[in-house]
Amino acid sequence: VQLQASGGGLVQAGGSLRLSCAASVNIASINAISWYRQAPGNQRERVAGITSGGSTAYADSVKGRFTISKDNTKNTMYLQMNSLKPDDTAAYYCNAVIWGPGNRNEYWGQGTLVTVSS
Repeated sequence: VQLQASGGGLVQAGGSLRLSCAASVNIASINAISWYRQAPGNQRERVAGITSGGSTAYADSVKGRFTISKDNTKNTMYLQMNSLKPDDTAAYYCNAVIWGPGNRNEYWGQGTLVTVSS
């Protein structure tokens, strides 16, 4: 499974960005898709996730501002980020987890950098 993230960039505080993550497989077969972020000097943290059934979860720091979604017809997932803050500055990574009989496989996309200026 290959994941290709895109959509990062420089934005002013209060602005919006939409990140995309294109998968090389049918994302309907992926059990859980998530976005993580990592700022310099910080640990990677999970920002948002969505299951194959459509259930979503968000970190407290982004609730009400970020929305995760997916389009099974395009094998792409998205992270809509609104009301961005300088603290949102980080490299953002998409992640996919697929469970098989007795095993769990995890895949990562390359990071896409989001910089929010004050």
